[in-house]
Amino acid sequence: MKTSSITRLLLWVSIFAFSLSSCRKEDEIIPSTEEQGGKPEPAGPIKGFFLLNEANMGSNKSTLDYYDYETGKYTRNIYAERNPNVVKELGDVGNDLQIYGNRLYAVINVSHLIEVMDVNTAKHIGKISIPNCRYIVFKDGFAYVSSYAGPVKIDPNARLGYVAKVDTATLKVVAECPVGYQPDELVIHGDKLYVANSGGYRVPNYDKTISIIDLKTFTELKKVDVAINLHRLELDNYGKIWVSSRGDYYHVPSKMFVFDPKTEKVTKTLDVSCSNMTLSGDSLFVYSTEWSYLTGENTISYTVIDTKTQKVIDRDFIKDGTAKDIKIPYGIATNRERGEFYVTDAKNYVTPGRLHCYDLKTGTRKWSVKTGDIPAHFAFTRYELQPLKPQTPQQ
Repeated sequence: MKTSSITRLLLWVSIFAFSLSSCRKEDEIIPSTEEQGGKPEPAGPIKGFFLLNEANMGSNKSTLDYYDYETGKYTRNIYAERNPNVVKELGDVGNDLQIYGNRLYAVINVSHLIEVMDVNTAKHIGKISIPNCRYIVFKDGFAYVSSYAGPVKIDPNARLGYVAKVDTATLKVVAECPVGYQPDELVIHGDKLYVANSGGYRVPNYDKTISIIDLKTFTELKKVDVAINLHRLELDNYGKIWVSSRGDYYHVPSKMFVFDPKTEKVTKTLDVSCSNMTLSGDSLFVYSTEWSYLTGENTISYTVIDTKTQKVIDRDFIKDGTAKDIKIPYGIATNRERGEFYVTDAKNYVTPGRLHCYDLKTGTRKWSVKTGDIPAHFAFTRYELQPLKPQTPQQ
């Protein structure tokens, strides 16, 4: 074992032992830091957004940031100081972030939990334990969470995954529905839930199916073949589901597919690589960071698809040359109310990333700020985040 590895191990053991013997003390809490982003202006219905930083697996450094539209202030690492009694803070690898009602849900993959917070204060409400949880969607008082089910490791014999049904009133798992191997993103359309099965742990024997679940009975109705190593799903305004395949990183490239829930068939294939996508009206913004093990390099692209015509209308939605400043695009979101889109940069995956804000019409950058490590998941809020109240000194 390398010396640095031994040092890290000893440090982890000492921290763990201390956490067992006492509560985390005030001086151990890393305070938030603030930076000016955009210009202060009236917020409108959307008050701001939260940004979940994944952080590198094994580092236990997932953090939560917040941007306030009215002040233009970007605040990094708000969770720790607002939750001084939560040991290990958010946990290991933040994989999804969503708001439902007045609660904020952070899916923490490697820590096998969903952290539930008050959206007004970002304070801890509870935790939901789900092994290797991935993504979350909501309907009629229930959360639906994709789970790889098994440990976090490549395993050709990895078990089937499942979707957990969670009562949002009690934060209890009330049912589980088996799906395909290593399920990732989910979307709800009508009374059905659609799940992208990746099979990513079973490389090279990837899954290639979408599972269709009847929400009334919470049973899988069928699986439909699409392509290997599925990942992202996005429901457009015409009832079609856009599906991304990662490919195999060697000979099978990443592609996108249009899935029709009515016919339960793929109706179109597009030669567009996709790492992530977000919908703004009829425009689907897609970026790709496609790694090739054959070349040892990334190919990066920024594409816009018209979901009505199902055609590519733009092959470079960053127009001012600042794409060169983004080393590893990792997260994307749009806010039509403000006419902005956002792209995050994971840089080298182990140091703070950056968030870039662009004008939605012109594709020119408006501002940029430093984030936590591997900034990834956005959640826009219509609630004003309450300022942190001064802590009462302990006697």
